[in-house]
Amino acid sequence: MISRIQRINAFINLGKFITNPQNEPVIEEWIARANSKNNWFTPENVARSLNALAHQFLNADKLNAWVARYPESASSQKIGVVMAGNIPAVGFHDALSVIISGHILLAKPSSDDQMLIHSLLGTLVELEPGLSEHIRFVERLNEADAYIATGSDNTARYFHYYFAKKPNIIRKNRTSVAVLTGHESSEELAALGRDALQYFGLGCRNVSKLFVPAGYDFTKFYESIQDLDKTYLHHHKYFNNYEYNKSIFLVNRVPHYDNGFLLLTESKALVSAISVLHYETYESISDIEAPLKEQAEKIQCVVTNADIDLPGLIPFGKTQEPGLTDYADAVDTMAFLAEF
Repeated sequence: MISRIQRINAFINLGKFITNPQNEPVIEEWIARANSKNNWFTPENVARSLNALAHQFLNADKLNAWVARYPESASSQKIGVVMAGNIPAVGFHDALSVIISGHILLAKPSSDDQMLIHSLLGTLVELEPGLSEHIRFVERLNEADAYIATGSDNTARYFHYYFAKKPNIIRKNRTSVAVLTGHESSEELAALGRDALQYFGLGCRNVSKLFVPAGYDFTKFYESIQDLDKTYLHHHKYFNNYEYNKSIFLVNRVPHYDNGFLLLTESKALVSAISVLHYETYESISDIEAPLKEQAEKIQCVVTNADIDLPGLIPFGKTQEPGLTDYADAVDTMAFLAEF
C-alpha cells in the first residue's frame, strides 16, 4: 500500500500533466473523444472542467490543506462509486476522495462520461503505478464494503434499496437558486447568466430559479447575457430544448419572457427545464429566508449579494468553481471515508 504522501503527489502530478503545454495534444484528444461520445460535452466545456480540476482540486497547496483536515483511514476498504455524468468529469471528486483516503475505488462511471474518467484515472496510474491496486472499473458493485452513489430522486430509491445494508452516501436531485435585489450591476447579471447556463444548466450548481423583487424588470438581465447568444443558438441539443419549451408555453398560453435562447416563467418549482429559468417574486427579502431554509435539502448553492441569513452564500459567477470542501449535498465525503 502506497503512502498518503505518494497518493497526494500523484494527484498533484496529474494536475501538472493537465496544465503542461507539452501535453496539449493528449488533452485535446481527450476533449475530442469526450465530445464525440456526448454532444452536451462541448470542447469548451470539457476544457473548462479539466482546467477547474487542475486548479481547484489538484493544486498542491489546496490538496495538502484539504487532506490535512482528516485522519488517515484505519484500513483499506472497497468503496463502490456510482458516478453521475451530467457535466464533464463530475464524478472525479468522489474518485479523488476515495483514493486519497487510501481505499480501493470500485468505479462505475456514467455511460455519458466514461471517456474522461477513464483517461484521468488511467493517467494517474501511469504517473504513480502503485495506484493500480487502488482503482478498478466495474459493472457491478457486489464486492463493495461501502457505497457513494449519485443520481436522480428516482434512482436514489433504487440505491437505498440495494445499498441499505452497508454504509453509504446516496445523493438525490439538487439545484441552485439566485436571490436578486434589483441593484445588481450588469457585470453581476452577466455572471449570473454563466451560473445558469454553463454546462447548459445540467449541473446541480447551475441556477435554475431566481427570486426577484415584486415588479422586477428582466430587461437588464437579458441585455447583460446577450453575448451568450452565439453559444446557445448554435448548439442543436440546447436549441431544440429551447424551441420545444417555447412551443409548450405558447400552446398552453403560459406567460413568459423570451430573448431568443432563454425563457423565463413564474413558478414555485425550484427545478426548471433546459433553456428555462423559473422566477418567484417577493415583497421583503426576509420573506424568502424561511422558504429557502425549508428547502435546503434540495438546494446546492444560493447565489446573491444580498444580506440574507443563510449559510454558504456564493457570489455571482462562482457556482461552477467548487473547491475541495464544497461537497455535493453538503455531505462530507472525506469524513465518511475516514470512518473505515
